[in-house]
Amino acid sequence: MYSLNRASIIGNLTRDPELRQTSTGTNVASFAVATNRKWTGSDGQAAEETEFHNVVAWGKLAEICSEYLKKGAKVYIEGRLKTRSWESENGHKNYRTEVIAENMIMLQRKDGDSAFSAPLPTEPPEMQVQAIKADDSPKKEAEAKDDESKPEGNKADSEEGEKISVEDLPF
Repeated sequence: MYSLNRASIIGNLTRDPELRQTSTGTNVASFAVATNRKWTGSDGQAAEETEFHNVVAWGKLAEICSEYLKKGAKVYIEGRLKTRSWESENGHKNYRTEVIAENMIMLQRKDGDSAFSAPLPTEPPEMQVQAIKADDSPKKEAEAKDDESKPEGNKADSEEGEKISVEDLPF
């Protein structure tokens, strides 16, 4: 029988990520993410609760989290749950459940605006379309790049790089 251990959370960082290195030199970052839940109780009263999730990122993801995430930033974390246990100095057994991050998406820009609330541009920029055929191989693409660096007189006229407007798009 198969099993599944996945965690996906969207919330705000409660503190800046703390970057450390293991004795073998592997980077590890730890931080917490708060998620909110709102509901209306049976008595009609609005209620709210906040959960705090401990997150651990390893390797390159730890470096990225440490560099780009700051307290209060909205973030999407995807990973797996892991419970650690240890014994304190007084002999008491402690447990801590953490989300081991495997993916992270920043949901806010550096200026603090939410990526979801940013207004769309009124005039889309001009776009260039380059046709790529299914039979194009990486070797052919490399040869095409070499051809682009040669003088224009050696190139045959093509539709590559032809400017089109947004109205020409079929969707």
